[in-house]
Amino acid sequence: MFSSQGPTLRDLAVQALSSVEHGYDLLAPRFDHTPFRTPDRVLEATARALRPLGPFGEGLDVCCGTGAGLLALEPLCDSGVTGVDFSAGMLARARAAHPGARWVRADVRALPFAGAFDLAVSFGALGHFLPAERPALFAGVHRALRPGGLFALPIAAPPPITSPGYWILTGFDAAMRVRNALWRPPFVMYYRTAPLAALRAELVAAGFTVTTAALEDFGRRPDGSPRCRLVLARRTR
Repeated sequence: MFSSQGPTLRDLAVQALSSVEHGYDLLAPRFDHTPFRTPDRVLEATARALRPLGPFGEGLDVCCGTGAGLLALEPLCDSGVTGVDFSAGMLARARAAHPGARWVRADVRALPFAGAFDLAVSFGALGHFLPAERPALFAGVHRALRPGGLFALPIAAPPPITSPGYWILTGFDAAMRVRNALWRPPFVMYYRTAPLAALRAELVAAGFTVTTAALEDFGRRPDGSPRCRLVLARRTR
């Protein structure tokens, strides 16, 4: 699961008993060698789906981590890209990997931007927000975009209840809830708290017009629905 350059079990245990911010500061030097880093396949599929919707001017990577999302964002944006995250350790790695980008340390639940971007993306970060926190996140992204700007985030279809994946994710979320009930500070990371219907409703409430596009690189489920979709939320006012 992890390469020899990735974190040890002890590293992961220390991270899991830390706050989200401090945990990612600790994990940052080895993060790109873990399965938690967004795979290039997802980044490439997202870029291909967004390219016909451009051109875009300035781009924003929300919860940018070590900057992997810029592999998708940079080729799409003609006027530069910005990454925002609250982990100083992750931003240090991102800055070293992409010195030409702009990096901002901030809590994305209170984004410090207004009308500055034409495209915003986020990869794999929704599990770090409780449902009650997402409206502030989406309102901030809406505010950060120019009118007509687009917010894109890929989401995978939930695994069927009969699959091992369903029970692995359910077990992880249950273990995390127990951990957070018994230990402080909390470490928020849940896999099954952001269903598509809830995200759509929250994005619409924030002022977006929402559509989705199938990421066909990942195929379809037996019922014909896509295994992965790109949520496309456009600021129309």
